Amino acid sequence: MTTHTSHPDIIKRLKRAEGHLKSIITMLEDERACLDIAQQLQAVESAISNAKKIFVHDHIDHCLEHAVREGIQSADDTISEFKSITKYL
Repeated sequence: MTTHTSHPDIIKRLKRAEGHLKSIITMLEDERACLDIAQQLQAVESAISNAKKIFVHDHIDHCLEHAVREGIQSADDTISEFKSITKYL
């Protein structure tokens, strides 16, 4: 398997989302305005969704392509894996 150059960026995004999520919990405990909380929840959801897309695209671009080019797995298995992972987009 090849090195995933996108992983540091994904980790950074997820850690940022983790920080926002912790602040949302505090906001709830402090009984902050619902609109403010909903806005922050949307930001966390978006950050996680974007991290997931980058991860899936990286897997397709590097892992599956590498598997086909190097003959590591059959074309049928690669297509099956492609179909499976794209369900998460």
